[in-house]
Amino acid sequence: MLNLSTLLIISQIIFSITAIAYFANSIKNHRSSVKTIRLSSEKERMELQKLRSISLTEPLSEKARPKKIEEIVGQEKGIEALRAALMGENPQHVIIYGPPGVGKTAASRLILEEAKHSASSPFKSDAPFVELDSAILQFDERNIADPLMGSVHDPIYQGAGAYGSAGVPRPKPGAVTKAHGGILFLDEIGELHPYQLNRLLKVLEDRKVFLTRSYYSPDDENTPPYIHDVFRNGLPADFRLVGATTKSPRDIPEALRSRCREVFFNPLTPEQVEKIAAGSCVKAGLSYEEAVPSLVSEYCENGRNTVNIIQTAASVARLSGRKTIKKDDILKVADFARFSPVYRQSLCEGVGITNGLAVTGGGSGCVLPVEAVCTEGSGRLNITGVVEREELNSPTGKIIRKGTACASAENALTVLNTVLGVDTSKSDFHINFPGGVPIDGPSAGIAILCALYSAALNIPLNPKTVMTGELGIKGGVLPVGGVEEKLRAAVTAGAETVLIPKDCYAPKFDALPLNLIKVSSVEEVIKTAFPSKLTDKIA
Repeated sequence: MLNLSTLLIISQIIFSITAIAYFANSIKNHRSSVKTIRLSSEKERMELQKLRSISLTEPLSEKARPKKIEEIVGQEKGIEALRAALMGENPQHVIIYGPPGVGKTAASRLILEEAKHSASSPFKSDAPFVELDSAILQFDERNIADPLMGSVHDPIYQGAGAYGSAGVPRPKPGAVTKAHGGILFLDEIGELHPYQLNRLLKVLEDRKVFLTRSYYSPDDENTPPYIHDVFRNGLPADFRLVGATTKSPRDIPEALRSRCREVFFNPLTPEQVEKIAAGSCVKAGLSYEEAVPSLVSEYCENGRNTVNIIQTAASVARLSGRKTIKKDDILKVADFARFSPVYRQSLCEGVGITNGLAVTGGGSGCVLPVEAVCTEGSGRLNITGVVEREELNSPTGKIIRKGTACASAENALTVLNTVLGVDTSKSDFHINFPGGVPIDGPSAGIAILCALYSAALNIPLNPKTVMTGELGIKGGVLPVGGVEEKLRAAVTAGAETVLIPKDCYAPKFDALPLNLIKVSSVEEVIKTAFPSKLTDKIA
């Protein structure tokens, strides 16, 4: 019989053979796995190279994108203000207001490039320009994923790697840190979620971002020193914010506005659209008929649409074997792409019609026609085209009040009776704001008054006179906002005389080609708005 020692020796031999076989098989499998990975990696690398070798022609939108600041059309004053805000020794945060496609992003990029070469600028040669779209900026309230502020990869989640197996949370920088030392450009900043906005304001104050996580333990010795440093001292986030928006300033939270320099980019005039269209034809490598730029301006109001219509028209021309863009090519593109002719504001005239001024939701000025009709009746007032009731938030809850434009109409009727001496007790009045968009705001007050006065006395207004101003029930003309934007709209519409509240006047307005009349009472308004031959009818 085998003794115990012999059994032990045999057992050891069997165990050794098994172990050797196991490790040999493991090594073989590992080598096979490594070989498979290498083959797969090489295949994917070759596929990636193949994809990179394929490219389409460069879009005209890329060719037409401004490469120099001088190529941005129609924004000389806005660019000057943007330079002043970003190129000094102490750059400021900026909000740029303006319609889409007028050069807000391009100007910000190019001015940063200029600042990099300025001896007085703190922006270094490698200063980053990080761009995000606030409208689609998503985040997780649990801070699992936040592309703006940064997040923490907890060890419990798949993919945490070596940090996960050690139970260490891993901080991941967001855009505010990636923009450190440069510019963080947030497009459509007015769409930023309030939660994100509040966190962003804190970062602007501290110039760093702090990340928190319940999985982080300051006493854990397994945590690397740099992760302790991040959680204790935060990630650097010293950048300058440039936010772009198509909204008006009143739609942007005051907490953000107070921290930023505000810069305004103007809507493009038809002449400026024509210039962009002509330049786009040249960059497309084609000539064009003389009427093409003018025709494009009838369908486009911004640079982006202008480039798009020229690019498609260039394709139509090339497919026809031509190197010249014709007027018919533009008409074809406008037809199958469903481009509608741009509405160009013009001044209205007639009895009971006034041309007021307003500011649109995009922060641009516009002419606001006001119509009034007077019929026999008992002093009733009917108002259409206005916001009749509006809902406001307050610390104590929601407040529902009468629309301010509606209130202005009632004020105008009171002034017509008590200040101007027009008896309205035997007349009914209908005031209308045409256009299909409900109007609100007190700045139409004097325009409503003039329309009522014209309808009551059956006399027309001076058709080249436009106006803006709130009306007090004692006959005073009170200040309003957005006067500069309104004056530019008056110039575009072809007005000659503009009435504004005396308290709104600024010397810079004198540079505009307008006869600017500063008024403080309704008597001054009436004497200016109506032809001089009718002054004998004015109370």
